[in-house]
Amino acid sequence: MSAKTGQRYALGVDDFTEGVARGDRATLARAITLIESSKAEHQALARELLQRLLPDTGKAVRVGITGVPGVGKSTLIEQLGTNLTAAGHKVAVLAVDPSSERTGGSILGDKTRMPRLAQDDNAFIRPSPSSGTLGGVTKTTRETMALCEAAGFDVILIETVGVGQSETAVAGMVDFFLVLMLPGAGDELQGIKKGVIEIADMIAVTKSDGDNEARAQLAASEYRAALQILTPVSPNWSPPVITVSAHKNTGIDELWAKIEENRDKLTGSGEREARRQDQAVRWMHEMLEARLREQLRSDKTVRARMAALEKSVRSGRTAPALAVEEIIALMGPGRAE
Repeated sequence: MSAKTGQRYALGVDDFTEGVARGDRATLARAITLIESSKAEHQALARELLQRLLPDTGKAVRVGITGVPGVGKSTLIEQLGTNLTAAGHKVAVLAVDPSSERTGGSILGDKTRMPRLAQDDNAFIRPSPSSGTLGGVTKTTRETMALCEAAGFDVILIETVGVGQSETAVAGMVDFFLVLMLPGAGDELQGIKKGVIEIADMIAVTKSDGDNEARAQLAASEYRAALQILTPVSPNWSPPVITVSAHKNTGIDELWAKIEENRDKLTGSGEREARRQDQAVRWMHEMLEARLREQLRSDKTVRARMAALEKSVRSGRTAPALAVEEIIALMGPGRAE
């Protein structure tokens, strides 16, 4: 089956399935581009592809990594990824770029920020613009993660934008959520979102080398104290705080050992499987909501009436609740129930 869906997607679902399953990087890259497409025919093909590959997904360790700009996410990911491939792992990095507000384009070059890992045959880096998606992840991050797992990558690292958006988005799709923090002068906890620390599975203080080493150790002590007064996400895991230096490659092996320890503990308790099941259901609901929003935007009758309703709501003549009822009614008989 090799139905033509356009010059760029001249592969049928059989071709995509076979190529991804044998780990062909070119086919994997094209499959990810396919699922990112907004065209209806591409989306239909992507859904069938994901269904076929479903039995080959779920075997990787999924790690979300966040931190403010300048904390050294890319440097740490490159060193961690290099260590892992040297140990025999296959590592996929889904690096989500901030997007241009005007063009929606990606403004960072992840392959240039991770040059060693980009040339590693056992690593795959996929930069994608976040396009303003809340949580610093793209709307197709989960699908991309599934494709990489089906292609044989056993470690998936998701780098988020880390600009203060809802980091619960990435925490809700990974096994382990790593928060990177900078050492610095003054109160280390000042300005740090409590919510991010509450959902962290581990905190790593970066750039712990040279003159920064003492400050990093002090910061780590303060984060440990902060975590003691918070309720852990898991009853089976107390989030550790470590210091790392990607530049010196110190603390990186300990970081990975903690991730493996977490995996073993949560697998043994059954929590890891239960969490993944909940994530899959949440994914379904999020996709359903996205499809309904798209259907709303594409409805010609609704579009024709929407501008007038928005104007009426803005002026205070119509209550928002009443406008919503009219929009639902416009979508067709029985759709409001």
